[in-house]
Amino acid sequence: MGAPYHQFCPVAKTMELLDERWTVLLVRELVLGSTRFGELRRGLPRMSPTLLSRRLHQLAAAGLVQRREAAGEVRYVLTEAGRDLEPVVRSLSTWGARWIGELGDRDLDPKLLLWDMHRRVDARAVPAGRSVVEVRFSDVPEHPTWWLVVDSAPPSLSVDVCDRDPGHEPVVRVRTSLRCLTDVWRGALSWEAALRSQRLRLLGESALCRRFPGWFALPEYAVPAPAPAPAPSG
Repeated sequence: MGAPYHQFCPVAKTMELLDERWTVLLVRELVLGSTRFGELRRGLPRMSPTLLSRRLHQLAAAGLVQRREAAGEVRYVLTEAGRDLEPVVRSLSTWGARWIGELGDRDLDPKLLLWDMHRRVDARAVPAGRSVVEVRFSDVPEHPTWWLVVDSAPPSLSVDVCDRDPGHEPVVRVRTSLRCLTDVWRGALSWEAALRSQRLRLLGESALCRRFPGWFALPEYAVPAPAPAPAPSG
């Protein structure tokens, strides 16, 4: 728990619980569907396992999270009180995308970007079977290459992020900078504009490459980039 404000105001009482470092981001991950400790770690890669355990314990003690164990597997799920924070988290996300300024270089994270993208793959858009996507960032000197492994057997869908070659031939290879793909994902740059400018290139079978941007549903906070103005006639 954060330091007490000693105010009866509900905002003050709420912030006593939520204003400790990483707490709201942990709630964000739970809202987005992560339930296993490993999944939470992947969504919060710079949070230590010790601190993550402590925050989960605090949220459970406060009645926002329930720890469930079955068949040797532990999951953390939001209670009714925790689920009531979902519109708060989504509103913070939308507000931040609208009003917070330019991202710094240290705000960019390939692991977090691919993790966010993997959970917004549209099962209706991807080919049936296994599809491997190789993403190579031109501006990431250490570990520039990542893979998305998409297994689709309607109606089920499994998507994983790999930092090592999964050993299957990619159907699409993405060549871009981390900043460019982050801008696309945040809605600051459209797929079309990124491809047209060649800041982002897709290599592979042409029909698959044309459909590839439609594999992903942009996050709710993304404001679609405006369409280019038509050229003046005459």
